[in-house]
Amino acid sequence: MEEYAAAGRIGGYGVATWRGLDTGAFSVVELLALAREAAGRGEHHLRAIQLPVSLVMARPIILTLDGRGPLVQARASGLSAFVSSPLHGGELPGMVTAQLAHLIEPGLTPAQAALRVVASTPGVTRVLLGTHNPAHWDAARDTLALPPLAPSALRKVIDVLGA
Repeated sequence: MEEYAAAGRIGGYGVATWRGLDTGAFSVVELLALAREAAGRGEHHLRAIQLPVSLVMARPIILTLDGRGPLVQARASGLSAFVSSPLHGGELPGMVTAQLAHLIEPGLTPAQAALRVVASTPGVTRVLLGTHNPAHWDAARDTLALPPLAPSALRKVIDVLGA
């Protein structure tokens, strides 16, 4: 990728992984070191990471609230952090109870509540999601436009989940 960037074919690149950052197979710090090595004397072009974050895959949220993990490392390094699967493949809306949604924020649907937590996680730059339903896009857009929840509110949700 550094060769393509040096040739002007791409402006930057990212690393997407489902489990690599979560299991410790590699870290953001290691990815940056590899990017610097590949760039040689020039500036590296690693610009982003992507990983799943949700109420089911909550480890990145927990780590961030503890001041560590890939989202913290990415932010400290100036990398964007794209998160995928915020609704866990569409399963989360059926798993989030009305009580949990109310705890996250009164008046939100289960899907909006799940998105709200992910989007509020410090270090998250972009939330990747998909739907064919225009009403779902509108609800997601409105939810993602809200100011982030406080870290103490996120910690309360994580504590309730027992994660």
